[in-house]
Amino acid sequence: MSEFQSITQMSAALQQGKISSRELTQQHLDGATAGNQALNCFISINAEAALAQADYADSLIADGSAGPMTGIPMAHKDIFCTQGIATTCASKMLENFTAPYNATVVEKLNKAGMVCIGKTNMDEFAMGSSNETSHFGAVSNPWDLDRVPGGSSGGSAAAIAAGLVPLATGTDTGGSIRQPSALCGITGLKPTYGRVSRFGLIAFASSLDQGGPMARSADDVARLLGLMAGFDAKDSTSAQRNDDWQRHLTRDGAPKMEEQLTIGLPEEYFVGEAHQAVYQSLQRELESLGHRLVPVKMPHTGAAVPAYYVIASAEASTNLSRYDGVRFGHRCTNPDSLQDLYERSRSEGFGEEVKRRILTGTYALSVGYFDAYYIKAQKIRRLIVQDFEHAFTQVDVLLTPTAPTTAFAKNQHVADPTAMYHQDLFTVPTSLAGLPALSMPCGFSQGLPLGAQIIAPAFREDLALGLAAQYQQQSDWHLRRPEFQT
Repeated sequence: MSEFQSITQMSAALQQGKISSRELTQQHLDGATAGNQALNCFISINAEAALAQADYADSLIADGSAGPMTGIPMAHKDIFCTQGIATTCASKMLENFTAPYNATVVEKLNKAGMVCIGKTNMDEFAMGSSNETSHFGAVSNPWDLDRVPGGSSGGSAAAIAAGLVPLATGTDTGGSIRQPSALCGITGLKPTYGRVSRFGLIAFASSLDQGGPMARSADDVARLLGLMAGFDAKDSTSAQRNDDWQRHLTRDGAPKMEEQLTIGLPEEYFVGEAHQAVYQSLQRELESLGHRLVPVKMPHTGAAVPAYYVIASAEASTNLSRYDGVRFGHRCTNPDSLQDLYERSRSEGFGEEVKRRILTGTYALSVGYFDAYYIKAQKIRRLIVQDFEHAFTQVDVLLTPTAPTTAFAKNQHVADPTAMYHQDLFTVPTSLAGLPALSMPCGFSQGLPLGAQIIAPAFREDLALGLAAQYQQQSDWHLRRPEFQT
């Protein structure tokens, strides 16, 4: 079976007995093992556990109790707790941590009969935009092995783009699903904050973190979100909604678009845009589908990146204080004192970017600077939320580039953190506002994929998914494959 089969095709083959889940899983395990040598996109490949899940899936198929996703191989970003399998957050600090329980997302996909073949590489504690901060080494982009896949969910994006798995989970704090999706030429969705449970998701910035689905098409993303989403009493930030976003899907779980939308083009996102021809072509295609495109203003967009890095770093400083060599995480050897234990355990366990953000966040929260930095950043966040609220009184969704560039060379921005942070220029505003946003492939520049971002009002994932699915029915960008071979 082709590595690039859709979920619908794989599910049909499983249900019709053309292939067993064990056979399908073994194919993906073999492909992931071979492909990982070049891409380094997996931290762990868990053949024994995966085959046991596949056998269970085959039993469900045999007795007629299987669901549409039963037996489908996938991967989890190594930030979701998985019982009995190491969860490292790509950090030396958690290199030997094995969770005693499953994250809610993991539990839901297990109950649906999906098969996890491994845990994907990522930026350490999800802090990065290139997947170069991982303790386990950088991930390569399958379109060009000398370039980055984006971050922090770069391992998931690279594995999907290369055909090693059909879909994977990711997390998005400031763009960590959408930016790597754009750089690797796949489809990824950051759901509304609270749509997907964060229980068992190791925290970076608690007011921003959100798990979400990554796949090759909007159809497959919608199907995975259908399993991931829902209220969870274990997560105090989980949204208990009476609306059922899945009512906007077709009977088999695919998104649909039955209305003509007014699509806003934020002027601040297209200033000096280097790939104008690609985005203009996309806009013409959407107009040909009956949608109306209008300019809108988002005046506080330029303040989003500095506000985000103050808020996210402050929350990271608090969340990562638990990793001290006593309660959790790496413990140094032969400490001279309690002070030495704390200092060396944290210095040895955390990488440079994580240390930078902890220090930045601690400074922003310190006496004398709290009002000047943290409170000011929160006020800017409120202004950004208001920008979106005003825009959505005029339009149904917003359309922007996902990232300012295509995949950049490895080590290009490592020595310049500010340049790296600006890779999130178009994604952090929606994270600050807690809104759903989807990245989809929309073209190429010099052989590298470009992504377009669709931003929808809160809890209207159906609009972003429906528009993306409609576009993908008319285009083939999401079907393009890198020449990478396992």
